[in-house]
This record gives sequence, structure tokens and C-alpha cells, in this order.
Amino acid sequence: MKLLLDTHFWPWALLDPQRLSNEVSAALQSPDAELWLSPVSVWEATLLAERGRVQVKSDVSAWVRGMIAALPCREAPLTHEIAIVRSALKLAHEDPADRFLAATAQVNELTLVTADERLIGSAEFLVMGNY
Repeated sequence: MKLLLDTHFWPWALLDPQRLSNEVSAALQSPDAELWLSPVSVWEATLLAERGRVQVKSDVSAWVRGMIAALPCREAPLTHEIAIVRSALKLAHEDPADRFLAATAQVNELTLVTADERLIGSAEFLVMGNY
């Protein structure tokens, strides 16, 4: 299974694994799992750290690089097609990062792993919710 980690899942998987549901935890640990991370999530995580919404003990760049190294993921491409599909998605909100992640999941046939109730239940892309 090819799993695209939503921005919040990436740190949870490393720093707060008890927040993961049994289903998500099993999926992430499966030998068949391919973990994917979008550059949009890296950008979003740096913003959260820079704004103090996530506390880091080192500089933001070092923290992000450490997180990338600690949980090896494939880098999901950010393409023209993703930018086009992003605008056509029927989502309940206009959050640009969520739109890019949803479009990335759709275009690359990835399952978006998220706890965001605004994304769970969409029929436009594959989603695994953290319940």
C-alpha cells in the first residue's frame, strides 16, 4: 500500500506514535507499505516550527532534516498536473496545503493518511482516517 502522510502524521509517527490508531499503526509498519511525503508537508512543518506551534530543540532546518532522516519516505512529486487537479477538487474547505496533498494522492494513486475530518470520507482520492 502506498501511503502519503499528511503533515501531522509525519511527526506523530516518530514523536507521538500513541496518537495513531491501530489500523494506521499496522499499515505504517506493514512490510508492504510504501511511505510517501510531499514537499508541501515539509514546507508546512517548517512553518509550524517557525511560528512556535511545534516546539523544536534545534534550528528548524536541522529539525526537519532530522525528521526526514528518521522516517525514510519517498518524496512525492509536486507536478503541473497536481497543481491543476488541486483547483478542481471538491473539498469542504480551501486550505491550500490540504488541496495539494489531496491532489498528490489522487494523481499518484496514493492513500492519504490523515486525522483531518474535512478530508476523511472524500470520494475523490483514497483516504485512511485515524479514528
